[in-house]
Amino acid sequence: MGLGFFLLPAGGALSLTGVFLDSGTLIGLSWIMWLAGILLLIAQRYRRPPDPRVLAAAAAAGDARAVRGLRTLALDARSQGRPEAAERMLRQAAKAGDVESMWELGRLLQEREGLAAAEPWFRMAAGRGHTVARRLFRAGGELNPDGSSPL
Repeated sequence: MGLGFFLLPAGGALSLTGVFLDSGTLIGLSWIMWLAGILLLIAQRYRRPPDPRVLAAAAAAGDARAVRGLRTLALDARSQGRPEAAERMLRQAAKAGDVESMWELGRLLQEREGLAAAEPWFRMAAGRGHTVARRLFRAGGELNPDGSSPL
């Protein structure tokens, strides 16, 4: 979502307020908001997604925004039924230290190969403070049912 999704309803509210108050200024501003919102939505539709190779290089160099962008692309690939591409990008983001990517990689591997394949990634995420991953390792958790192997 973006600014366009905010401007359209805000423009509508401003239009109604302008009509209610009989204010030509508010109605004029609402038309500007409507137009800006529509243009932003059109521009967003035709914007090219970032290149995963560029994001991977920036992530490896420590750019936190690139790491988040790489994770977002990975999750998009996963939702589009491309788990190999998702795994590759999640591994790159996890290698750059992204805890959420470690968790997501564990989830992807768990779906494909089972809990044993996912455990190292869940353990890594839990060790870095991921709340949900930590629950798996608490006493009685899925990866510590008898309470004998804490993190």
